[in-house]
Amino acid sequence: MDDFGFPVGAGHFRFRAESRIVWRLLQGVNPNGTVLDLGCGVGYWAAAFARCFSRVVAVEGSGALYQALEARSAAYPNIRPVLGNVLSFEPDAHYCLIFLGGLLMYLDEEDVIALLGRLVASLEPGGIILCRESTVRGGTETYAGDYPVVYRSMQNYRRIFRQCGLTVRHAERNEPYVLMQMGCELIKKWKGLVPESAQMLQIVGPLTYWVMRLGNPWLNRLPKALEIPFPKLENHFFVLETEAA
Repeated sequence: MDDFGFPVGAGHFRFRAESRIVWRLLQGVNPNGTVLDLGCGVGYWAAAFARCFSRVVAVEGSGALYQALEARSAAYPNIRPVLGNVLSFEPDAHYCLIFLGGLLMYLDEEDVIALLGRLVASLEPGGIILCRESTVRGGTETYAGDYPVVYRSMQNYRRIFRQCGLTVRHAERNEPYVLMQMGCELIKKWKGLVPESAQMLQIVGPLTYWVMRLGNPWLNRLPKALEIPFPKLENHFFVLETEAA
């Protein structure tokens, strides 16, 4: 949500709203177990898991993000921060929950399959993998740049999960993410139409954000009701379990 003029509270709003979904999806997961948060960034989710589970292993590959993760983890003795490449990380325990919060979209399909195949073996009986991934409505869209990204459809993710011996127990659109994405895409259109000197993002950004907030949940439902593919980018939670389970 950077560079759209949204207030700082926009990120906190989305995290709190997504957290309510996550806790609902995690009902029944063993609170005495260990959580693996792979590609955890600065550790927002790791800290949240530490408040509800016995142990958290938080793995991050970026040195800059890892410093923030270490600082955040200092307040939680049950978090073990690990600096390392997620693709070469070797699980050293069995986990009740493996959380992939926007990781798979930065990996090509071969790496996704190799990673998930390795993680499946480290799930404890009854454990789950929870993915939170940005999605498109059909096919696959790849973007190059400083951070190459692959946006896949739900159908493609389901196919990949099956190849790894995983069953999708539950899939759910991440409505808070989609709501904020609608605002981002509207701002992008505004920036494309209006000269930079007249964009007034300090006004348009907060106004767009609060229209999204106050119009929720009706704004989220409107594109579907009108059969309009908006926003272009969505986000979904996938609750995965082994086929044996």
